[in-house]
Amino acid sequence: MISLDGLAGYYIDDPRAEMTTLNALAAAGARSSGMRVVAPSVTWPNHTTLVTGDWPARHGVVGNNYYDRAAGKRVVLISDPTYDKDQIVKVPTIYDLAFQNGLKTAALQWPASRNAKTLMWTWPDMKAGALRDMYTTPALKAECIKAGLWIEGSVDDPQEADKKPLPDENTTKIFNMILHEHRPNLALLHLSRVDHDEHQYGPKSPEAFIAVKAADEEVRQVWEELKRDFPGKATLIIVSDHGFSLTHRMVLPNVILRRAGLLDVKGIRVVKGEVELVPQGGAAMIYILDEAKHDEIIATIRKAFAGVEGVEKVVGVDEFPKYGIANPKDDPHAPDLMLFASEGYAFGDTAAGALTYHEKPEKEGTHGHDPDLPDLYATFVAWGDGIKAGVKLGEIQNTTVAPTIAKLLGISMPDVDGKPLDEILAPAQP
Repeated sequence: MISLDGLAGYYIDDPRAEMTTLNALAAAGARSSGMRVVAPSVTWPNHTTLVTGDWPARHGVVGNNYYDRAAGKRVVLISDPTYDKDQIVKVPTIYDLAFQNGLKTAALQWPASRNAKTLMWTWPDMKAGALRDMYTTPALKAECIKAGLWIEGSVDDPQEADKKPLPDENTTKIFNMILHEHRPNLALLHLSRVDHDEHQYGPKSPEAFIAVKAADEEVRQVWEELKRDFPGKATLIIVSDHGFSLTHRMVLPNVILRRAGLLDVKGIRVVKGEVELVPQGGAAMIYILDEAKHDEIIATIRKAFAGVEGVEKVVGVDEFPKYGIANPKDDPHAPDLMLFASEGYAFGDTAAGALTYHEKPEKEGTHGHDPDLPDLYATFVAWGDGIKAGVKLGEIQNTTVAPTIAKLLGISMPDVDGKPLDEILAPAQP
């Protein structure tokens, strides 16, 4: 399975998108018109759903970051700097189950996979640097060095080195090396250039279309490797974690919360308050810090955001089940309220200044919005052994991906939120 981070479902039908390989795979296999994702529509929770078949309320990865109520601080998950996979993913993954069934597993740059004991060849979703060196499978690093594919970071300044992107082209070569040399039964590849360039230049920008074409080329290289090494026996699934929205304005919720008397600010910093805001692009999670005044604070927040331009919804705990978000009474990492931005808007983090808006967004595109919005739908294409040809699905939910892979591998994946996509599965050959 290849995840093309940020490849919105709308690209596959856009004539401006040069996706020769994906279109060929879709024509010879199966595709959806759009794949719904989980909330917030960001990388970490959705990649975890793709490999567990569960909503965040069950698998526990609530966002790219969250507020730790016990520690009184934000925790960053994106780029795996803090926790091992077993510390944050509460349910079995498809690679856990595959490994337990005696199958060989591999994953490159897969989110929430740091130090995963059931991945035989892996590096987690990290940039070049000391942390990546520490958590990459030693034998894989040695193979990469021998093949001239290892990108060194600075050991003197790992924080700077960790900012250096690992090119998708290089990652794809390493992935194909693993396929050829080790023949894993389940292999996961996460490529990130499309997402990066859409943030920087906006979705459907000339730069985004260049990145989409490059991603299609990476897929072609994997497809060709599969056909050479596993003729008639390989299955290739292409997914993404979310769609994308063009950003016109930044909404600054902390300014609104400050005006409502819920935050104290010194200069540009929040120094204390009764709430904590954790932005997620087109969503923002609000945590109530004063439990004794919980209901009063909720009412104040709802009143403060009522009718604010760019704020599409204020979602409370009563609506969380619809979005697969955990109740904070069950998972303290979950927020008390979720804000969703209108399309074209994103949430910023500053509490400084008098304006509710920033007219010049830091990024040209973002995601995180309500996953019911079609522009936030992701991509799903499946081809090869076990997949019917020419199947066009309507909208699907990304909880279906892991159970479908389990069925293709012939392993059991009981008690998950999603069900396999039986309509795309070909009858087993005798």
